[in-house]
Amino acid sequence: MTAAVNATVRRYHPMAMSSIKALTGLRIAVGALFLIFGEYKVVGTQFTLGGGFQFWINRFLQDGAYPFMVPVLKDFVLAHATPIAFLVACGELAIGIALVLGILVRPASICGVIYMSTLLFSANYPGPHAAFWQYFGASLEHLVLAFCFAAFALIKPEETLSIRTYMRGRHPL
Repeated sequence: MTAAVNATVRRYHPMAMSSIKALTGLRIAVGALFLIFGEYKVVGTQFTLGGGFQFWINRFLQDGAYPFMVPVLKDFVLAHATPIAFLVACGELAIGIALVLGILVRPASICGVIYMSTLLFSANYPGPHAAFWQYFGASLEHLVLAFCFAAFALIKPEETLSIRTYMRGRHPL
């Protein structure tokens, strides 16, 4: 935020600043999780070269992917498993770095929504006869993060506690 907007928010909307701080904390926490997820995949070789990625795709297929995702997982993802495993590993690490540092938050968050949606449809199918609400209950592990990413993409939490604001000399928190 510019200094004038920031001062206006503080003067007229004290709850707005606490909301901005809360979203900033959430952004950094989600980013830290993705740093952890991506780091072990990038540094180690078990996920990318040791069959770890293929293990998870086969488990998704066994445990229940959405029917429209089954041919995608079998015919495309498993056929190109190694490059996609590196894409996943580097993507998770890049999302984590962007969120923690507060740079390119919107593009990283859009990628995060796409990634979480892909995981949701690959792993959380409750079955053809499930009640409508069960589709949401089965997908909570990916849906919550997808909603976080959507919130980060729709607002500008990178303007608080980010490398960019630090380099400009403005420290809004």
